[in-house]
Amino acid sequence: MNTQTTSWPAPAKLNLFLYITGQRPNGYHELQTLFQFLDYGDTLSITPRKDDIITLTPAVEGVALEENLIYRAADALRKKAGITAGADIGIQKVLPMGGGLGGGSSNAATTLVALNFLWQTGFSPDELAELGLALGADVPVFVRGFSAFAEGIGEQLHPAEPEEKWYLVVKPEVSIATVDVFTAPDLTRNTPKRQLNVLLDSKYENDCEKIVRRIYPEVDKALSWLLEYAPSRLTGTGACVFAEFSSQQAATATLKKLPDWLRGFVAKGVNQSPLMTALRRHTAESQSIQLGRN
Repeated sequence: MNTQTTSWPAPAKLNLFLYITGQRPNGYHELQTLFQFLDYGDTLSITPRKDDIITLTPAVEGVALEENLIYRAADALRKKAGITAGADIGIQKVLPMGGGLGGGSSNAATTLVALNFLWQTGFSPDELAELGLALGADVPVFVRGFSAFAEGIGEQLHPAEPEEKWYLVVKPEVSIATVDVFTAPDLTRNTPKRQLNVLLDSKYENDCEKIVRRIYPEVDKALSWLLEYAPSRLTGTGACVFAEFSSQQAATATLKKLPDWLRGFVAKGVNQSPLMTALRRHTAESQSIQLGRN
């Protein structure tokens, strides 16, 4: 086993649109949503160990190691593979917690993909996605690494190629409880289902946005500000909101105008995850080393 330290991206995602099309008897909501990755996110540095110890640095305050999604992903992978393996994992965290950018799910997916390669467990993307689904509904889209149109309760993924625009992403200073949004009596739950080609040609909207703007004035204030400059929406159930631009220059110019009460970043939407690019690079480097030894 190679015990060198390697670096792996855990990118953010946006829900470019989100429509709630029904509710099942068990309470789960049926939806149609479009996921796109950003070329911006957390970074994991991973060093395989020859024992069975998994460490995570820095520790997340208030979260036990065994409850962290990164640890749970690593532990689930080695149990499925039936191996004794460990790793020292460091995380450079830039994505806000609870922002609707998929940070925790992306961290878990990157852990699965990276350790599947480093531990040489040999699972297919489908097998990793199935393993990831037990960790969170959004983990499979990060594992598969392509922009996707999702249906059902989010588990039915179909590859999609929306336009790769530039975004200004802003995080209002508020934490949103997803359960409060999905249990709101006046949440739209009957948006008609449409084919992807129809949705891509329609104005993008988010059925959760009206509820979130009403319950959380900070989000309403942030969106009202962004809408002065560009088409803007909520991602997921928030709290992050984003404005879309056709150029980096325009997005950056608006970032510079952000008022003191807002924080944000500029990123490009990409239909292929930076994680897949990293996996191909590490695979090529590994094969080159093997050829050199032969």
